[in-house]
Amino acid sequence: MGGLVVTDPKKKVVVFDYGFGNVRSAERALVRAGADVEITGDYDRAMNADGLLVPGVGAFAACMRGLTEARGDWVVGRRLAGGRPVMGICVGMQILFARGIEHGVEAAGLDEWPGTVGPLRAPVVPHMGWNTVEPAENSQLFAGLDRDSRYYFVHSYAVGDWEFEAGNTGIRAPKVSWSTHGEPFVAAVENGPLWATQFHPEKSGDAGAQLLRNWVGTL
Repeated sequence: MGGLVVTDPKKKVVVFDYGFGNVRSAERALVRAGADVEITGDYDRAMNADGLLVPGVGAFAACMRGLTEARGDWVVGRRLAGGRPVMGICVGMQILFARGIEHGVEAAGLDEWPGTVGPLRAPVVPHMGWNTVEPAENSQLFAGLDRDSRYYFVHSYAVGDWEFEAGNTGIRAPKVSWSTHGEPFVAAVENGPLWATQFHPEKSGDAGAQLLRNWVGTL
């Protein structure tokens, strides 16, 4: 009599739909990474998923406004307070910082990390196309990926010269990965349950697929 084979169920990932992001391409990439994926802006479903992915395109202030109207700020805050994984992509990463400045106008972000998103100082803007990333030491996000792997970027704003000061809070400094276009800028952050990328892993071919598998594997 054969033994019973038990397989691990797929991890449930919600792609948070608040009107700012290519949710379908994110869905396809996460399915490829082995997740059970749902696109929704439902608060309870987003709260109860194993992982929450927050995409983002367009302007910082508009994304923040859309996220707040969909109660996404509550979802992100509550999940992180409970140690539940969240991943931001592109502007979905930028709004995790304290503030953003576009065209001289400052808007508040989610303030999960200190720092300001500002104009990328480069000869050619937007930064659009493939670029390499210098992974943080002992990065889980970039595990198994060659240092010359390339990722797809589309952005005109970024966080540069970022120094995380934990002070006496007991908060562990995040693992920060960098890229360069005109100047160094933050390309990815790993900080406990909160991970994020400035580039689009869902548009980054095999390297992006491996990166998403790395994230899903931690859920």
